[in-house]
Amino acid sequence: MGQATYTLRSMPPFSGMRCLVVDDEPRLRRVLVRLLEGEGFACAEAGSGVEALQELEKGAVPLVISDLRMPEMDGVTLLREIITRWPDTAVIVVTAVAEVESAVACLQMGALDYVAKPFHLDEVRARVSQALDKRRLLIENRDYQQGLEERVEMQARRIEELFLEGVHALVFALEAKDAYTRGHSMRVANYSVEIAHAMDLDKDLIDTIALGAELHDVGKIGVSESVLHKAGKLSDAEYRHIMEHPVIGARILGPLMRDAPGALSIVRSHHERLDGTGLPDRLKGDAIPFEARLVSVADAFDAMTSVRPYRPSLSVQHAMRELQEGQGVQFDPDIVKAFLRAFSEGTSLPIPTPQLQPLRLPTRAMEARRA
Repeated sequence: MGQATYTLRSMPPFSGMRCLVVDDEPRLRRVLVRLLEGEGFACAEAGSGVEALQELEKGAVPLVISDLRMPEMDGVTLLREIITRWPDTAVIVVTAVAEVESAVACLQMGALDYVAKPFHLDEVRARVSQALDKRRLLIENRDYQQGLEERVEMQARRIEELFLEGVHALVFALEAKDAYTRGHSMRVANYSVEIAHAMDLDKDLIDTIALGAELHDVGKIGVSESVLHKAGKLSDAEYRHIMEHPVIGARILGPLMRDAPGALSIVRSHHERLDGTGLPDRLKGDAIPFEARLVSVADAFDAMTSVRPYRPSLSVQHAMRELQEGQGVQFDPDIVKAFLRAFSEGTSLPIPTPQLQPLRLPTRAMEARRA
């Protein structure tokens, strides 16, 4: 009775916990099994490493006690298999006193403890308890790390949300200042996405183009309302003032869009021309970022087919003709051709203003933000 009381107090509650004892000597195997069953374990037995793997394949166990020297598959090979296939299993190796160096090597491989023969039962109890404590701590630490990664992921998503909320705030501020711009930017984004699909661009590039297209005129926040809404022809000074909006937009968005340079290039360069006479940097040909060349076609088409303060809308046929005549001069010919493919005969143009959709940061930009 006193011995039983000692056992219950000195050992953690192992009632029903599964254990596998592996030894090619049946007598030693039975000694360990009786000891562990006395502590509440539900024990299985195996006479070799091969048999042990067959037993483990029926269902993982929290604890394996294995001899090192066995036929067919020795304890070291079994340990490697268990660590690889069942990493949550605690392994205690049993070794002769002369093989302590082998036992230490097993500890370095991932065994949680070892017992030297001839062993004392109290020592086995203590080693089992310590090994399972280590196992519990390792699992808790792993779960903590996984939980930490999940929290980091949640924080990264929140950072992304804050980024997009900040950009949206700029868009809403522009809408309040110039209601025309809201519909224009969303239509340009839709035209741009359809052109991108016609060119078989990848999803991340399409998302980049959509984001930059919707934000391309944000810099008009810095343009005088009297100039934005002027019904007559702009003076040279007024034209220069309104054409500052790509630089203003890029300056505003630069700190927010470090991880989306393609979208930022659209904001700065959508008024560049293929012949090098555009603004603000007078870039020429392929020096103009591809994303900006694409959006400039969509931007021009929507501008021509929309009512502006200083003129009525042009017909779709007139706008199409302007795009074709501007190939190689103002517009990239391949992109104009893709526009014509995307909106071939039978397509209803101009498209209506779509519903406002949440802005999406391109996948690579999100990954960069989370790195």
